[in-house]
Amino acid sequence: MKYRLYIDEVGNSDLQSSEDPNHRYLSLTGVIVELGYVRDVFHPRLESLKRDFFDSHPDEPIILHRKELVNKKRPFTCLHDQNNEEKFNTEILNFIEEIEYSVLTVVIDKLKHKQRYTVWRFDPYHYCLAILLERYVLWLEQNGQVGDVMAESRGGKEDRRLKGSFQRVYESGTDYVFSDKFALCLTSKQLKVKPKSNNVAGLQLADLIAHPAFKAAQARKNKQKLPRTFGGRIAEILERSKYIRRPDGIIEGWGRKWLP
Repeated sequence: MKYRLYIDEVGNSDLQSSEDPNHRYLSLTGVIVELGYVRDVFHPRLESLKRDFFDSHPDEPIILHRKELVNKKRPFTCLHDQNNEEKFNTEILNFIEEIEYSVLTVVIDKLKHKQRYTVWRFDPYHYCLAILLERYVLWLEQNGQVGDVMAESRGGKEDRRLKGSFQRVYESGTDYVFSDKFALCLTSKQLKVKPKSNNVAGLQLADLIAHPAFKAAQARKNKQKLPRTFGGRIAEILERSKYIRRPDGIIEGWGRKWLP
């Protein structure tokens, strides 16, 4: 079997904006799914859900975007009806819980990173990606599997940055996982980059859970309960059954990592 890690990000990697509370953090969340399952179950079920609520058509597929869903913007205006919204929320939560996948989240506090490493420091995106890929490769090795990685396209310059960071990790490894293990477990040394308009189910799921995953990581870091919001309900599902964890069941430091 072959797996794929679908990545979505919350925030940005700009260190100069780290003192702004709204731009202090960068979070990467990855969704791991077996590709045969994507073809046979994951993608068809997501398309069925979109067709039922938004009249999605193969020629013009509806693409799920968290921000547009939250704000009920076109093509999600039917969610202004409370009954439709409640039914959709129930169905999307069922989908998130019942579909088979695993999750990794890495968050960096850019302000703390900037303060701690005053002379030398990683680019925040590269740092987060290295930790995310490290855990993905270890998961593949432990399960005797191979896989590749896909991220959402952000445009020319941003895509080159994403691909460059991936290639550096692949070629150099990390402090804990050497490059030969990356070569053994990953089937491609190139990051796949696709726009969400390609209707990639894994990228849409990553988009839906990335922000709730970040807010949950922030809450747990501050020793708080999960937010009492719809995103908090998503985070409950992730913590209950989706996050990769140590043999003793601990998520922190493994399926979810806070930096520095």
